[in-house]
Amino acid sequence: MPSFYERPHTLDVALDILASGSWTVLSGGTDIFPGLTDAQAWGRPGPQRILDISGIGELGGIEILDDEVRFGARATWTEMIEADLPPYFYTLKAAGRDVGGVQIQNRGTIAGNICNASPAADGVPALIALDAEVELSGLRGIRRIAVAKFIQGNRRTALQDGELVTAIYVPRLFSVALSNFHKLGARRYLVISIAMVAVVVDFDESGAINHARVAIGSCSEVAQRLYLLEENMIGRRPDEDLRVLVTRDTLSPLSPIDDIRADAGYRMRAAQNLVQRALAELGTES
Repeated sequence: MPSFYERPHTLDVALDILASGSWTVLSGGTDIFPGLTDAQAWGRPGPQRILDISGIGELGGIEILDDEVRFGARATWTEMIEADLPPYFYTLKAAGRDVGGVQIQNRGTIAGNICNASPAADGVPALIALDAEVELSGLRGIRRIAVAKFIQGNRRTALQDGELVTAIYVPRLFSVALSNFHKLGARRYLVISIAMVAVVVDFDESGAINHARVAIGSCSEVAQRLYLLEENMIGRRPDEDLRVLVTRDTLSPLSPIDDIRADAGYRMRAAQNLVQRALAELGTES
């Protein structure tokens, strides 16, 4: 069991506590509590110092600002799914509906999903495709970093000692922007993904694509953008057959592994099929 537990009610107090040593941050607890149970069952040491941020009101909420949308670090998946967000947030909402079950979505936070930094984290490809940034706060100040750079490897992030994720920011796109999300697992719910794809596109006045982001999860240690595919999509229209753009070369950033859920070859084929499906359906999801 943890030796120390703190539950501050202001961000300033939380940052003071974080600066005093090594702490495990708890918000929804959907990763920490199973981890504690597992550690106890196998006689391993679990987290010894828990900093519970669930009482910090300023870290909650979802705000639509002039140029971006802010998700507080305590914003849950359910809050995001139910929020009145622009249509291009479909990719994040669809990802949220695949996070565990409804009980997990009610407690689990979007920020916690990226801090856990699992290669199979459902929210990461969607946040990367949305060009999301993470706000990190500490006694030395506040900084922002792209989600794609924040996650540095399996269970590794760019968080420095004494820093806390306080918000996630997503830049606003035009209202005509579209997105899509697909995930493949052994079953529909309560499953770790074999592969998943998030797509976000925006358009110029003629209806041609002028902004494209495609991110793949569970096929590399960190979710990957498909930059060549994105480049090849510029100038195209969503009613064209965009599936022909998904080639071996465009999938080259991926480095899937063999594990209990699927082998590398299957993962690569699955990723290709999911991207093709996501592109073919652009404009049909809402």
